[in-house]
Amino acid sequence: MKIALVAHDRKKDDMVALATEFAPLLQQHTLMATGTTGGRLQREAGLQVECLLSGPLGGDLQIGARLAIGDVDALVFLRDPMTAQPHEPDINALVRACDVHNVRCATNLATARVLLHSLIAR
Repeated sequence: MKIALVAHDRKKDDMVALATEFAPLLQQHTLMATGTTGGRLQREAGLQVECLLSGPLGGDLQIGARLAIGDVDALVFLRDPMTAQPHEPDINALVRACDVHNVRCATNLATARVLLHSLIAR
């Protein structure tokens, strides 16, 4: 599967912890992430990740474009609902694209764990 991983600044530590917890599973799949998140996942979780642009610089849009043509099977997007994001329209468009294209989407740790556990069972 092709899995996209995105985390807002205050959620990056959570993403690294989640990816470390699920590293054996994630290593079996093709991973892509926005810039800073991807770099941290490579360095701190030891995962092979294709790093796209930073979210505010268009990384969310890059993932959305891939998702629209069937090149993303699941998205884990740990969002920070308490902090305004300068690229909020891009974020909303990405989550909406998951709904339009019926792509698995988790936006917090609880749903991310459910999503990733469901992939183990496949």
